Amino acid sequence: MPKNKTHKGTKKRVKVTATGKLMKKRAFGSHLLTKKSANRKRKIRKALVVCASDQGRLRHLLGR
Repeated sequence: MPKNKTHKGTKKRVKVTATGKLMKKRAFGSHLLTKKSANRKRKIRKALVVCASDQGRLRHLLGR
């Protein structure tokens, strides 16, 4: 059985923590920031834990 290749796009967007959680960047933080409140932009800056329903698919793409 051959090894699974890592999906490079997923590897760039998702980080695995030391405890095995998957972290991703929040959406809506790249442009049109003048209309967004400071509170909203501050929340966008923080990383987000990937929801449980997506974790299996992303782990498969990462080859884990």
